Amino acid sequence: MSNATQLIHSIPVDPQTGAISVPIYQTSTFVQEAPGVNKGYDYARSNNPTRATLEQIIAQLEKGHTGVAFGSGLAAIDAVLKLLQAGDEIIAVDDIYGGAFRLFTHIYEKFGIKVTYVDTTKAENVFDAVTPNTRLIWLETPTNPTLKISDIAAIAKIAKASRCLLCVDNTFASPALQQPLTLGADIVIHSATKYLGGHSDLIAGLVVTREKELGDKIKFIQNASGAILAPFDSWLVIRGIETLHLRVKQHSANALAVAKYLQQHPLVDSVYYPGLETHHNHEIAKQQSKGGFGGVVSFNLKNDTEEAAISFVTQTQYFKLAESLGGVKSLLCHPANMTHKSIPAEKRRSSGVSDSLIRLSVGLEEAEDLLADLEQAFEKVASKQLKATKTV
Repeated sequence: MSNATQLIHSIPVDPQTGAISVPIYQTSTFVQEAPGVNKGYDYARSNNPTRATLEQIIAQLEKGHTGVAFGSGLAAIDAVLKLLQAGDEIIAVDDIYGGAFRLFTHIYEKFGIKVTYVDTTKAENVFDAVTPNTRLIWLETPTNPTLKISDIAAIAKIAKASRCLLCVDNTFASPALQQPLTLGADIVIHSATKYLGGHSDLIAGLVVTREKELGDKIKFIQNASGAILAPFDSWLVIRGIETLHLRVKQHSANALAVAKYLQQHPLVDSVYYPGLETHHNHEIAKQQSKGGFGGVVSFNLKNDTEEAAISFVTQTQYFKLAESLGGVKSLLCHPANMTHKSIPAEKRRSSGVSDSLIRLSVGLEEAEDLLADLEQAFEKVASKQLKATKTV
């Protein structure tokens, strides 16, 4: 069965009515026949048929055993970190999402959990960072926002030999392109707000585990902590998954066109996109990501200043200045002032997030329209810089 067909037919027909759309069970509780005797549901925090269907779908798509749905991507990350205890250590990718960094540093470090950030594009860096207390290796691949690629299979071997867990944030690739559990990862997490939902109209997070025992632990944390995904939002993610394959295919095609355009532009210093042959670890990306390289492109301006970047991101028309990514409409952001502002400037720059870095979430518009939008923005920035030079 092809990936596209699997995506579509992973969504079941309602067995009770034959409804081709999954029903939304908008209820807080369920009537019981007798105390403890029910139809599999008693209270909606513990379980809900709509949410359960989504959890089964994502587990199937990621080729894992257990899926668990949360109220946000950060709630999903939080649930994984609750597997740890004081004295445990995490090895995390240095180019990490700002929200994850904030959670790791400002919440969990004060509970005695140490985090070491390394460049995971070289598996030996991970190996060198492992200590007897390492319990979790945390990857994003591609990373947010510099699109670094890590070798999941190689790092999974290190994790297994070190008797620690490997968790991969698969938000940027989605299961339409990449399935980390098949490469040896123990846990996959998603901000389903992004490509899985796909329409910029929900907040959601998902965790998938390869093994049942670990899945049971996450399910217990979900119920005990209560950060569940509501029925309607669960249904929205399910609806988004129906078109995931087609959307990601077009996102990837548009992003590659944008990356190639930026690569030759005289005002651009460097372009980050795994689909470019010049990208470090491009070959690993080809092995891990099947059918495309995703819809996110980042780049640095030659005028490596925050002022130049802000000038650019406020000149586009189709690319809307906003947080988030993965929706139908193209977005752009300035990570240093937006998604990664919570990371100290020195650490942010050392991981590759410069003051002039701009992140594009390439949408589903026609590629030529997006290129034209970028071109007019570059022209305005160049004109502004020329005027400033003449004034001086």
